[in-house]
Formats: sequence, structure tokens, C-alpha cells
Amino acid sequence: MSLIELFLLAVGLSMDAFAVSICKGLSMQKLDVKKMVIVGLYFGGFQALMPTLGYLLGVSFKDMISAIDHWIAFVLLGLIGISMIREACSGEEESVDASVTVKAMVPLAVATSIDALAAGVTFAFLDVSIVWAVSFIGVITFTFSMIGVKVGNVFGTRYQKKAEVAGGVILILLGTKILLEHLGVLAF
Repeated sequence: MSLIELFLLAVGLSMDAFAVSICKGLSMQKLDVKKMVIVGLYFGGFQALMPTLGYLLGVSFKDMISAIDHWIAFVLLGLIGISMIREACSGEEESVDASVTVKAMVPLAVATSIDALAAGVTFAFLDVSIVWAVSFIGVITFTFSMIGVKVGNVFGTRYQKKAEVAGGVILILLGTKILLEHLGVLAF
């Protein structure tokens, strides 16, 4: 997996956290850098942890399904992407309060990183350094989450749905690219 592909994957995975961070920022009366960092650490930390767990799960059964690994990557990334787009288009508004306590943040961090768990499973089948990949995903998500809090505080939820759709499209395209490369249709 190239650096550009890893970057695009990290951006795609971080869009759920970005959208929830926008809601967090919207709910904050006064922007607080400390709260921005806390939100970024929770979301970035869980976005790094979940693909690690997914990778460990994938490695445990990699040998059994290596003949269809490209299809698994394609299906998982496609389903994650479709789910993100469907959620963005559902019209349901997310309600999030300004609290950054453990009780408030852990459920949000887990919910926004479930797709990263599935993406981590695909890492077991790809040529990727898991330490580098999860670090990159965590840092990108941390950064996007902090930006999301600021954007939400300043602009409101204007860009939330567009970010989720963009993230979903990126993941679908990456899954398609993995499949087409394996089938020999693309030769990058």
C-alpha cells in the first residue's frame, strides 16, 4: 500500500470522527484548546487501536483465506463506504453534548472507529507495515478531529454530511482499486 493510498484510507476512516467532532464543536459555547486536544486524542487513539485489533484478527486466519483476500478487502471497504454514505444521507441529526469526560467520549470513540476495525482486517492481507499504518491513521484522525471541533464551533454542521460522503467514496474507491490490481486490471 503506497503512502498516498494509506493517506486516503486514513482520511476516509477519519471522516466519522471529523463529523462527530463538528458536533462537539457546535455544542461548545466557548472554544477550548484543551477540549480540542482531548477530542483528538480519544478519536485518534481509538482509530489507531481498532485497526491494530483488526489486523491481529486478520493475521490469525490469513493463511486460510489468502486466495480471496482481495475480495475481502473489496467487500469490507465497500460496505464501510456504503454505510458512511447511507448514514450521511439518512437525514438523521447526531446530537452530541460538549462533555469530554471518559463516559461521554469512549462510546463516541468506539462508534466512530468500528469501521477502522474492519479496515484493519484488510491490512493483514496487504503489503503494509501495521505500526506505520495505525500511527498514520491515528495522527490523521487526531488532526481532523481537532479541526472538526474548530469547524463545528465556527461554522456549525454545514460540512458534516459532505465529509461523511467523501470518506465513504474514498473507501469504496480504495477497495475497488485493491480488487482491480489483484485481478490484473490495474498495474500501478
